[in-house]
Amino acid sequence: MVFKKKAGAPAATDRAVPQHIAIIMDGNGRWAQKRGLPRTAGHAAGGETFRTIARYCNSIGVKYFTVYAFSTENWKRPAEEVKAIMSLFNRYLREAIEIMEKEGISLRVFGDLAPIDPELRELVGRVNLISDHVEGMQASLCINYGGRDEIVRAAREFARRCAEGEADPDSLTEENFNSYLYTDGVPDPELIIRPGGEKRTSNFLMWQSAYSEYYFTDVLWPDFTGEVIEEAIADFNRRQRRFGGVV
Repeated sequence: MVFKKKAGAPAATDRAVPQHIAIIMDGNGRWAQKRGLPRTAGHAAGGETFRTIARYCNSIGVKYFTVYAFSTENWKRPAEEVKAIMSLFNRYLREAIEIMEKEGISLRVFGDLAPIDPELRELVGRVNLISDHVEGMQASLCINYGGRDEIVRAAREFARRCAEGEADPDSLTEENFNSYLYTDGVPDPELIIRPGGEKRTSNFLMWQSAYSEYYFTDVLWPDFTGEVIEEAIADFNRRQRRFGGVV
């Protein structure tokens, strides 16, 4: 699908813009350490980058923008750092409540929210209610999210429904399995970008990324810009997406 350039997008020839771009936000801590700052400062800077890149993606016609914000493994980090990250989520959810409708960007949260502070869960609920009425790009934050955990939870839910007579084991297909995932209703990402120099998937969107194109860059997340998005899209456009077939 080709989207025409919108106001605020770079002056460039039309190109195929992925409908769904996902990003593994990596490098906040290293960005801060390089500047002699606490890791929490890196997360604050990364939060500002999320806001900037979400707006940029919306301006060029991206329909879904998903970021890996806090994994199921991130609880292993120092308590002070986890507390600071959760405080940032609280701040940005409150901001989203104020500006979503005006900017035409809805916000969703994917992940297991049970261990999250009740106040944060309440904010997620409020954001979801507003998002139901917002037309425009959907930005999604993956909080306490793990790809394997998501698949296991989906399998358990399907098994429960089978045990209770609500589903038939032989009826399960790849298509209807999607309905048990956090991302139900969201198309799989065509492009997944990982800044920070690492080259691994880190348990992100394991089911959904089966045919995603990956783009890796050494740029640390707080330094990430629209120019990097454009480099990733240009690289995406040079690839042949055959999905197992022959072009």
